[in-house]
Amino acid sequence: MKTLPATPATAAPRSPGHAEGVSNDEFRAALSRLAAGVVLLTAREAPLDPDDAGAPPGEDAGMTATAFMSVSLDPPLVMVSLRNGSRMDDLLEEQPLWAVSLLSESQSHIAGRFAMKGRISDRLLFEDIPYIRGEHTDAPLVGGALATLECRTEQRVVAGDHTLYIGRVLGAALPSADGGPLMYFRGRYRGLG
Repeated sequence: MKTLPATPATAAPRSPGHAEGVSNDEFRAALSRLAAGVVLLTAREAPLDPDDAGAPPGEDAGMTATAFMSVSLDPPLVMVSLRNGSRMDDLLEEQPLWAVSLLSESQSHIAGRFAMKGRISDRLLFEDIPYIRGEHTDAPLVGGALATLECRTEQRVVAGDHTLYIGRVLGAALPSADGGPLMYFRGRYRGLG
């Protein structure tokens, strides 16, 4: 077997590192070259007063995620990684039901909208997006998504500054067969082609 000579890698600019391992900048630069699918993670907050049938329903919450993957076929499990202390992390710590819409390449506007930092409420973000409520989770499922999954948290694993949520898939649908997946690569949303 013929081996190719090693080529020098272009190093990312150095920044303060950790006691062991690469710096944050080196880590980000390397992983920005890993193309990832883009999903909208959604859940519905519990009502303010669950004991009062007349209480207003909880608010919908959503966030764009690229750290999402299939874990197991039997049982059907998926995983999403959330920053510790984020609004969605706090919500899923209390609410075990959530959904994921696998966004199509024509839905980058949705991904961008739900990736904004510092927003106070998601209510307005859902206002002009077509969606239906999930049968199993009551979470929004985005119309035109390539696929939707409804999940129940089976396990939470704290891993550094993120928490991994492993969810059992309770329902799956293919609302749209049109177009390709929305991808995230080198800091930008892109189509597959």
